[in-house]
Amino acid sequence: MRFPSLIAVVGLLVFSTFALALPFDGNASKPRVNATHTIEWDKHSLIIDGRRVMIYSGEFHPFRLPVSTLWQDVLEKIKAMGFNAVSFYINWALLEGKPGEFRSEGIFSIGKFCTVAADVGLYVVARPGPYINAEVSGGGFPGWLQRIKGHLRTTDADYLAATNNYASNVAQILSLYDINNGGPVILYQPENEYTIPADGFTVPDPQYMQDVEDQARTGGVRAPFMNNDAFAAGNNRPNTGAGSVDIYGYDSYPWGLDCSISDWPVGGLNTDMASLHANMSPETPLSLPEFQGGSYSSWGDAGFEKCAQLFNHEQVRVLYKNNYAAGVAVFNIYMIFGGTNWGNLGTTDGYTSYDYAAAIAEDRTVAREKYSELKLEANFLKVSPGYLETYPDPNVSVGVYSENTNLAVTRLFGINGGFYVVRNNDYSSKNTLSYNLRVSTSQGDYLVPTNGKSLALYGRDSKIYVTDYPIGFHTLIHCTAEIFTWKSYHDKTVVVLYGEVGESHELSLASPLDVASRVASPGVNIVTNRSDIAALVSWDTTLYRQYARIDNVEMLLVDRNSAYKFWTTEISNADLPDLIIKGPYLVREATIKDDLTADGWTTATATLYVRADFNETTDIEIIGVPQNVTSLAINKVSTPFKIDSDGHWLATVYYQPPSLNLPVDLTSLKWKYLDSLPEIQQQYDDSAWQTANLITNNTYVTAPNTSVSLYGSDYGFHAGVLIFRGHFAATGQESSFQVTVQGGDAMACSVWLDDVHQISWAGSSHMPSAGVIFSINTLEAGSKHVFTVLVDNMGLEENIAVGGDDMKTPRGIMQYNFYDSASGVIENEISWKITGNLGGEDYKDKGRGPLNEGGFFAERMGYHLPGAPHENFTDIATSPFIGVNVPGVQFWTTEVELDIPSDRWDVPLAFQFGGDQPPPKAEYRLLLFVNGFQFGRYIPHIGPQTLFPVPEGILNYKGNNTIALLLWTTGAGNGAKILGGLKLVVSSGVPILTGRYDVIPVMDGLVEGWKERDGAY
Repeated sequence: MRFPSLIAVVGLLVFSTFALALPFDGNASKPRVNATHTIEWDKHSLIIDGRRVMIYSGEFHPFRLPVSTLWQDVLEKIKAMGFNAVSFYINWALLEGKPGEFRSEGIFSIGKFCTVAADVGLYVVARPGPYINAEVSGGGFPGWLQRIKGHLRTTDADYLAATNNYASNVAQILSLYDINNGGPVILYQPENEYTIPADGFTVPDPQYMQDVEDQARTGGVRAPFMNNDAFAAGNNRPNTGAGSVDIYGYDSYPWGLDCSISDWPVGGLNTDMASLHANMSPETPLSLPEFQGGSYSSWGDAGFEKCAQLFNHEQVRVLYKNNYAAGVAVFNIYMIFGGTNWGNLGTTDGYTSYDYAAAIAEDRTVAREKYSELKLEANFLKVSPGYLETYPDPNVSVGVYSENTNLAVTRLFGINGGFYVVRNNDYSSKNTLSYNLRVSTSQGDYLVPTNGKSLALYGRDSKIYVTDYPIGFHTLIHCTAEIFTWKSYHDKTVVVLYGEVGESHELSLASPLDVASRVASPGVNIVTNRSDIAALVSWDTTLYRQYARIDNVEMLLVDRNSAYKFWTTEISNADLPDLIIKGPYLVREATIKDDLTADGWTTATATLYVRADFNETTDIEIIGVPQNVTSLAINKVSTPFKIDSDGHWLATVYYQPPSLNLPVDLTSLKWKYLDSLPEIQQQYDDSAWQTANLITNNTYVTAPNTSVSLYGSDYGFHAGVLIFRGHFAATGQESSFQVTVQGGDAMACSVWLDDVHQISWAGSSHMPSAGVIFSINTLEAGSKHVFTVLVDNMGLEENIAVGGDDMKTPRGIMQYNFYDSASGVIENEISWKITGNLGGEDYKDKGRGPLNEGGFFAERMGYHLPGAPHENFTDIATSPFIGVNVPGVQFWTTEVELDIPSDRWDVPLAFQFGGDQPPPKAEYRLLLFVNGFQFGRYIPHIGPQTLFPVPEGILNYKGNNTIALLLWTTGAGNGAKILGGLKLVVSSGVPILTGRYDVIPVMDGLVEGWKERDGAY
C-alpha cells in the first residue's frame, strides 16, 4: 500500500483519500481510492476499510538512528521484506528534558517519522508509553521524575501530573496521523508491559490504565488501543471494565534475553498460544506486540555477532511458523532494526550498540540470512487470505497426520484454504525426518506425496503445506513445496515455490484447466489423467531452477537459497499487480512513467523505473511488466534488456565499486590535546557550580546517608559523568577516606585529593556501585583541601515493576567518611559542589537532545562540536595512541576529510578499535564523538564492543568531520593510551550500489556546530 503525501496546512495535516487496506488477490499491497477509512476487528484479524489485513510488523526506534533522511532507507528495507507495518516507541526522556518543555523536532520529530512511514506505504503502531522500557535510560522516563514523591506507573497525583504535558503533546501529534483521519497509525499502545507489580502494589489497577487511555483520547487519538502484557496474564483485556483495551496483546520472548546462551533452550517453544488466547480474549485477534527478534546484550557479554548466530534464520523458521500455527494476526518482531544507543540514551546494562541481532543490522545492512527467511514467510502470508479465516487446532498433533512420531503437526482449518505446519516434535532437534503427511482436501484425503516418495525435514526447520489454496482463478488442491508468492497478471498467474535441495515435492491443481497446454523442464513430471484433479506436478528440488506451465499457470520451482533472491515489488504509482524481481541485493520501489515526445506529449509507451541495491554484478529478471512498458531504468540509469519466451525481462547491472580512501588509519592523523580535568588544579574556580544543598525526595529506593543530597538527578544532571568537588578544612587527624558511589552496571569512579590522584575503580560488568577507601598523608589542622570525585553514570535503571520506582535508583555519592588511625569515624564537614552537563535540564544543545552530553570539562565547553576553537589546545607531537603520562581525563580531537560518492553508493562506516586481533583489555574508558554526537562508549577491559558503526548523515561523506575522544584513566599507572589502534572501516565489507534517496547530513539545518556558551565553566 502507498499512503498519500501528508501536507501541513495551518498547523494541521490534510490527507488525500487512498485506502489503507488491500484485497488478498496476490497483489495485496496495492491502494485503492476510498473516501473514508474504517478500522474494525473480530476474532480473526483487523478489518481495515472492510478488508481483512494481517499486520506483519517490525520494531524500529527512530531515536536510535538520529538521521531522519535514513529513516526511509530502513523503512524501505522493512517494506521490501513483505511487511506492511512498523511499530515504534517514543522516548519521553528525549522529548521533555526539562519539565514543561516538550520538543518533537529535528531528529526527534514524531510527525516526520509517521510521514515517511506513510510515504513508504507502511501502517504504524504507535507506542508512546509514557513508560516504554526498551533498554533506554529510565525506561523512557526523564531523570527529573526521580524528584517526585509519587510512585511511578500508579495513580499517585504527582506522577500523573508529570505525564500530562508529554502525553497531551504526543497524542495531539499522533492524532494527525490517525487512520481515522486518513493517516497510517492503526493501533495505539497505552503504557507498556503493565504486568508485574512491585511488592505492595497490584496489577492491573483499572483506574491507572484508564487514566493513561483518557490522556490519549483527550489528545485526539481515535485508533484502537492494544496493550502488551509482558506475558499472557490477561491484564486489561477487552470488556473487563475501566482500563480495558480494544485488542488484547502480550509479548513473547521464549528464549529469554541472553545473548550468551550456547544453544536452543529446553522449553523454548510455546505451543499453547491458541488455547491461551481463546481463554483470555476470544473475540479479538491473536496479537503479539513484541515477539523475539533477537536480544539485547549487556556489558561483558559475548556480543551481537554471537547473538546473531543464535537468533538466526533457523530460529525464525521454527519459532515464527509456530506463531502462524496459532493463528497470530497482529505480529510485531522486536527488533527488526536495533540501531545505536548513542548519546547516553541506553539503560545501565547495555552498551552503545543496540544491534539486537536483528534482521537488519546496526549498520543497516541486510546480509543476515534471517532477513531473507523473514521475506519468504511474510510474502507468503501476504498472499494467503484464507489464513486470516482459519481456526487453528489448539493441540499439536503427533502420530495423527503422519506415522512418524518425531513429527509435530498443527492444522489450521479454513474454508478458503487449509494449512499444515510441521516441525520436529523436539523443536531443537537437528535430526532429519522422512515422512508422509495425511491431508484433507475438497477432493478427498491424501497421503502426500502421492507418488510413493517421502517428504523431508532437515533438523531445525519448519514447513507450511497448503490445501485448497487459491491462486488467482485457480486452486492448488495440495502443495508440499512452500510458497514464496503468487501474482496474477493479464495473461497468466505466476507462482514461486521452493524447497531444500534434494527434497521431493508435488502439487495438484483443480479444474478447470487446459491441461493440453503444458510444458515443463527436464525432471519435472506432469500427470493429467486423474479424475480427482486436473494435474499433478512432481519434482526433486535442485540447485537449478525448474519450471512447469499448465494453461496460464506458470510455476517457478527453486531451492530456498535461490528463493532468497526473489522480491515482490509494488508499482507505487499505479494500481497494477506487483512485480516479481529476482537478483538484486535489495529492491526498494518500482514506478511507471509515460514516455513523452520531444514536445512533451504523452506517448502510448512507458518506462519502468526500479530503485534497487547491488553488492555485485547481478543478472536481473523482472516478471509481470505491463504490456505498454517498453523501456527500463534502474536507479535512473537507462538499462538494456531482453525479453525471454515467457515474457520475463532480463537485464544485467554491472557492479564497479568506486575507489575509496578507506580504511582511514586514525593513528596516522594529527591530533590536538586538552586536559579535560582542570578541576584538580589548585587554582580551579568552582564558584559557578551547583552547590549541593538539597534534601532529596528520593528515599523510596535508597535512603541517603549524607547530610545533603549528592544525587545527580536532584540537581538536574541525568546523563554522563558526574563530577563532585568536596571542600573541607583538615582536623589533622584524618588517616583515610572512604566514599561509596553509584553509577549503574560497569560504572567507574576516580578520586583526587587536591591535585593528587588517590584511587580509581575501573568497573566490572554487573557492579552498579563501588566503595573505595584510601590512606591520607597527615594534613595540617585547619588547612583547606578539595576532593574531586568522578562518577560515571551509565544510564538510569528501568522501571519494569509497577510502583517499584527502580528508575529512581540514584546516581552519585551515596556515603562517605573520614577515619582516624584507629579506624574511627571523624566528624568533619565537607561542602560539596556538583556538575554534570552544562545547564542540566536547561541543556545547551537542543538539536542533539538532553542526554548527549555529560559533565566532563570538554563537554561542558562544547569542544566536541564541529567548529570548536582549538587554538588553546596543546599541539604536541603525540596522540591518544601514545597518550599523556598523567592520570586524569584526556581530550583529543582531529579532523577527517571524506569524499565518498554517496549519491550512488551506500558505504556503511564504523570505528574499529584494534585490528584483526581484539585490542588489549586495558583499564581505561573512552567516549567517541563524531561531529558532536557521542557515538561510542568504549571500555576495553569489560567489552564486548570494539566496532562502533556511525551512520552517514552523522558522518559527512562529502567534507570535513570532527572526531573527538575523551580518554579517562581508571587503571593502575600514571596515564592511559588507546591500545591496538583505531580505524574508520567499511563495515559492510564492500560498498553497495544503491537506489536509496540522498542522505542529508544533520549538520545541514538540524543541529548546530560550536558557539560560545554563556556561563560555561
